[in-house]
Amino acid sequence: MSGRFARLLFMGMIAVTLALPLFVISGVSVNEKRRLLFPPQGFSLKWYGDLFTSESWLGAVFNSLLIAVLAALLACSIALPIAYALWRYGLFYARALYAMGIAPFILPPVITALGFLVFWTTAGFYGQFWAVVVSHGIFLVTLPLISISLGFESIDREHLDAAQTLGADEATLFRTVILPMVVPYLVSGYAFAFVLSLNEYIIAYMVAGFTVETLPIKVFNALRYGYTPVMASVAVVFICVTLFVFGLVGRYGDLPRLLGAWSPEDEG
Repeated sequence: MSGRFARLLFMGMIAVTLALPLFVISGVSVNEKRRLLFPPQGFSLKWYGDLFTSESWLGAVFNSLLIAVLAALLACSIALPIAYALWRYGLFYARALYAMGIAPFILPPVITALGFLVFWTTAGFYGQFWAVVVSHGIFLVTLPLISISLGFESIDREHLDAAQTLGADEATLFRTVILPMVVPYLVSGYAFAFVLSLNEYIIAYMVAGFTVETLPIKVFNALRYGYTPVMASVAVVFICVTLFVFGLVGRYGDLPRLLGAWSPEDEG
């Protein structure tokens, strides 16, 4: 009993440690005065209003959302065929592409960002919106690549043999048997890439500078003009979006498997 109480106490301390900064930021975001104060002096939601009514902030929100949507789509479009070719055929060049796919996450982000900076500057496309999308998509391809690969590995190959016995060709097999089983992992990989793209700063800054102002870059720019509770409201909105997205992943995706758990069938 004492051991269970100690575990609960330990987990409670971790939960409090993680939640305390969020609690402080949430309090600052409703501060009535134009200062980052905690505990808040008064209560006001006007800073959330400023976030969603100011043209400059709305532009940054739109840029971040559009980049995240397109970059996550690009990352999944790259990851899906690589993971499929490696799982289905074991092609040697698919292994090389897989290694290249996880390489951006192995390197420090600043090194990857510097590489993108040199590439886009040499190519003459520095500061372009689509350059940020491509850079984010390549940098974040690791997440959907790993999650989709886990999805393929969870498929029982006996299902494929049964479908082929019934006359299904390769395209029909992929469309009617394989893809439906992988969709939760594909959605999960998209969600991971989407959330990280929303929060990514250094690559967007190195590739486009202040030409393409995403929300993290906008927050950095706003720091030059004073600390206002709008920044705290941005953090709260980001947290809510992240909780919503990963809540959907937890609800509709195979979360234990994505986190590395194995089913009893795997152990047998």
